[in-house]
Amino acid sequence: MTDDAVPDLRASDADREQVAGILRDALAEGRLDMEEFEERLDATYKARTYGELAPITRDLPAAGVTAPSVSLTKEPAAGPEWSGRITGGEGSSTWAVAVMSGFQRKGRWTMPRRFTCLAFWGGGEIDLREANFADREVEINAFAIMGGVDVIVPPGVEVVVRGIGIMGGFDHREEGVPGEPGAPRVIVTGFALWGGVGVQRKLTRAEKLRIREERRQEKLERRAGRRELDGGH
Repeated sequence: MTDDAVPDLRASDADREQVAGILRDALAEGRLDMEEFEERLDATYKARTYGELAPITRDLPAAGVTAPSVSLTKEPAAGPEWSGRITGGEGSSTWAVAVMSGFQRKGRWTMPRRFTCLAFWGGGEIDLREANFADREVEINAFAIMGGVDVIVPPGVEVVVRGIGIMGGFDHREEGVPGEPGAPRVIVTGFALWGGVGVQRKLTRAEKLRIREERRQEKLERRAGRRELDGGH
């Protein structure tokens, strides 16, 4: 007997019950609504051959077969720069205090998952432009009392500000700027009393020099092009 003859074979009651079981499972899992279930179940019990049964469950997983998992959340893929800067582990420093003085965290350091700082009659600077990150989401918990804290982030980083200010405030100007794929998210929270927490987005000195050099080269190329045109007349 050839395979072409299989669809014409008569189906048994057991075959129809097997298909009905698949339909009941699909209804319970939400793959079919009640109307679809009733239509297919009716067609199942009316089927006389394998050829009539096969289409009823063609788009449904058979019993014992696990359907491929589907992710409904699209995680951004980290670019080559950010993937190397999100290192995991612990941060280089987790807190800082400035009382009638100042503090700085800048250069090559690792921003922890949570950094807490206090500026009382003083000031602090948290510069993340050249920093690595212990996680893709980090939090700066800043308390500025008659003082100030400045947070500097590089381009591409998403900023969320959740701090509370009384006769003081938190800078929200950098909120709403979408982050680059895979870039960290920096959450700035805390409390400001007669003080402030500022957020700035700046290029590193090396990036500024690179852009300046690129612009200088473009000017030189344009001048050279004009000279060639002038010489051609």
